[in-house]
Amino acid sequence: MRMEFDLKLQQTQKLIMTPELKQAIEILQLNALELNELIQQELENNPLLEREEVEEDIYVVDVKELAKSIREMEKRMYYRDSDDEEMDEFNYENFVSAKPGLSDHLLFQLHITPVPTRIRKICEYIIFSLTPSGYLKEDVREIAQMLECTEEEVLEALAVVQSFDPPGVGARNLQECLKLQLLAQGNYKGIIKDLVENHLEDIAEGRYSYLAKLYNVSAKEVQKAVDAIKKLNPKPGSVFAPEAEGYIVPDVEVIKRDGEYLVLVNDSNIPRLRINSYYYSILESSDEEAKKYITSKLQSAMWLIKSIESRKETLYKVVKTIVDLQKEFLDKGINYLKPLTQKQVADILGIHESTVSRAINGKYVQTPRGTFELKFFFQSGLSSKNGKEFSAETVKNLIKKLIEEEDPANPLSDQKIAEILREKNINISRRTVAKYREECNIPSTLKRKRY
Repeated sequence: MRMEFDLKLQQTQKLIMTPELKQAIEILQLNALELNELIQQELENNPLLEREEVEEDIYVVDVKELAKSIREMEKRMYYRDSDDEEMDEFNYENFVSAKPGLSDHLLFQLHITPVPTRIRKICEYIIFSLTPSGYLKEDVREIAQMLECTEEEVLEALAVVQSFDPPGVGARNLQECLKLQLLAQGNYKGIIKDLVENHLEDIAEGRYSYLAKLYNVSAKEVQKAVDAIKKLNPKPGSVFAPEAEGYIVPDVEVIKRDGEYLVLVNDSNIPRLRINSYYYSILESSDEEAKKYITSKLQSAMWLIKSIESRKETLYKVVKTIVDLQKEFLDKGINYLKPLTQKQVADILGIHESTVSRAINGKYVQTPRGTFELKFFFQSGLSSKNGKEFSAETVKNLIKKLIEEEDPANPLSDQKIAEILREKNINISRRTVAKYREECNIPSTLKRKRY
């Protein structure tokens, strides 16, 4: 066998992911809060980086006047000017306390309720075992074994906790939760009692006609009973849950001036960075190790500043393009939101689609129409018979409006909604209507029907 060796030259292109390029990509997809956190870390780790300090106004204070004001304030605080002028008495009610949690609320009621010491201890254990929604998920037998008491004592303690406010607290399941609330109202009787005990699933599925035949009553009577049940709170403990702070810091702001939309990248919370000039002098020293360290940190600092500026420029261009393409929505509202893809924006700007994806990732824009996630503007669409396109959000809005205006006694089926939209020249199938309706959390025809 003869072996031949051949030498060839071949030219290829490869994209090498340098650390700098990787950093630029990561920074591009950060929102304003995440970018601020990254900058704070870099300021701590890189001695060459420093923030540009904003000079604050200096106020001149008259020391004599200040001292006089302090003396007068002390006099008012500690002395009475006359017998007629009474100082406010110390009162705990003048202090604002934090909103009590579910455990605090229940423990307060327990402490003013006369119960035996042993039962009180079990009550405390039960209170601290409740879920944030107010349910007891631990088994009575397990609690008895844990506390070395009888199951009867646990049940007695549980009955005490279940008698507390809010009604329904301490329930072991939804059925018991609803029962406790209805008992507190004095309404746990008749068809309501039967429905809670045996037919919660039928209620959820909207089988009112079936229930009416089963109990030999009118569908309207079933509807009335169901309405009473739906007014109950399935999560009684949730009213004591700490309120989530759902603040959104928009990364971009769009404002209207003289009929034109201006795009402003929000960098008010992002520190301005610069290179500390002191370290340049070290580069002129003879210490090679120090020069090598400073050079490395200098390069890192410069790349960070450049990446932040690049992020700002890319974000501006992407949002400006979105605003230009969605101007009708900003002018007229949701029914004028156009279908849009990330590729369309990328092609207009001459950048890669993945760059657009990273630029809009997790970011919000504040507009005259409200604050939206940037992904909101990228909608799939449906075409009309005359070639006009409608965004999915526009179609959802039309479906919502049709359902809001429907006759509750004869709600529109998905097929009927599709037919109405086709009359408006929107080509849509029944299955797509059902999909959009579910995405809007709108129940089915059967569940919307009122008797």
